[in-house]
Amino acid sequence: MRLRLILLALGTFAVGTDGMVIAGILGLVAHDLDVSVAAAGQMITVFALSYAALAPVLATLTAKWPRRRTLLLALTVFTLANALSALAPDFGTLLLTRVLAAVGAALYTPTASAAATALVPPERRGRAIATVMGGMTVATAVGVPLGTWIGRSDWRLTMWLVTALGAAAFAGLALMLRDLPAPAPAHTLSLRTRLAPLTDRRVLGATATTFLVFLAFQTVYIYYTVASAPATGGDQSRLTLLLLVSGVFSVVGSNVGGRVVDIWGPRAVMLSAGTVSAAVTLALPWLMQSMTTALIASALNPLAGWAVAVALPARLVSLDPPNAPLLLSLNSTALYFGIAAAGATGSAAIAVLGNRWFPFASTALTLLSLAMAHLTTRESRVRARPATHPSGPRVDLREPPISTLRSTPGSRCETPGGSSLEA
Repeated sequence: MRLRLILLALGTFAVGTDGMVIAGILGLVAHDLDVSVAAAGQMITVFALSYAALAPVLATLTAKWPRRRTLLLALTVFTLANALSALAPDFGTLLLTRVLAAVGAALYTPTASAAATALVPPERRGRAIATVMGGMTVATAVGVPLGTWIGRSDWRLTMWLVTALGAAAFAGLALMLRDLPAPAPAHTLSLRTRLAPLTDRRVLGATATTFLVFLAFQTVYIYYTVASAPATGGDQSRLTLLLLVSGVFSVVGSNVGGRVVDIWGPRAVMLSAGTVSAAVTLALPWLMQSMTTALIASALNPLAGWAVAVALPARLVSLDPPNAPLLLSLNSTALYFGIAAAGATGSAAIAVLGNRWFPFASTALTLLSLAMAHLTTRESRVRARPATHPSGPRVDLREPPISTLRSTPGSRCETPGGSSLEA
């Protein structure tokens, strides 16, 4: 059982590496295909935008398929797309292969989470999902720096690495995952149902905050090659070291953030860690002038940023715990839309502010996300505060959870059972 979960995690490791390693090879891609670094950053934009737009659609279209077939098809598309990326003769072709890779990734990741829950008893589902999605976390700490180092002389080697990871995951699942239960037909959700919670302004505010947070963070991360150039001097080995430190502290921030959220609550973590992130990005033009201070920045920013990233879904789930899978799917979509928009935002910031000062755009966006978090969570706190009625009895001012609000037929947000994790 554990082996099959690890094989599922190998797939998410490949997907995570593919989505994030591009930041480490932008300069090499730009030089090889004769485009600017800002233009090369659109590889990430195209991938993230395609993922965000396609994930809910593909989940709906394939909801009744056997999960094993869906997983193997997703990995086939993903692996083939990365092989085509490695062979792309020009930048236009490369962008098309990134769309194809996003199709495979958007189909694989939610299906892998749902498959994990079918392999274990109900009381172990949370740990099963954590194991599978842990592949994404390990990709940040290991896959990205490894891919950057392997592709330090030729970016196509990095794409072949991702291709090999996808092929290994396909082979493992094809051999070891033969008896995976099919999803129950009664648990199939329409696209309209998946998007229905956005009619609630609390959910809309929370997903908007997620969008802004990842837009701010990725505006710098996508173009980390540019931001860190004064410190690295264009040396890929130095860039690899910065990305390794960033990846390790992303894992630390995620783990510490989860513990602190349990103690302080999502609001406190979002506001405090977000303030630290804003301060670091404000100082980046100076911190990136030497390797010593660049290493400090590469530790602090992801440490704070990933603590916020943990608080965001925790806040969203707190609005209506029974519908957690549906709400988390919306959080994931907002996250990828933020990454997609960051490619264009970072490119524009470089054009307007220059290579050294463009992190100021990230600072401004982080402050905007802080304002959004402050305003929307303050509103929730006011609603959640119990009041005393003049006649004596205590009155609960909390709004009902989303799943109990009135809805029209077909837009109900209830999510029965665990297979709704396919969202």
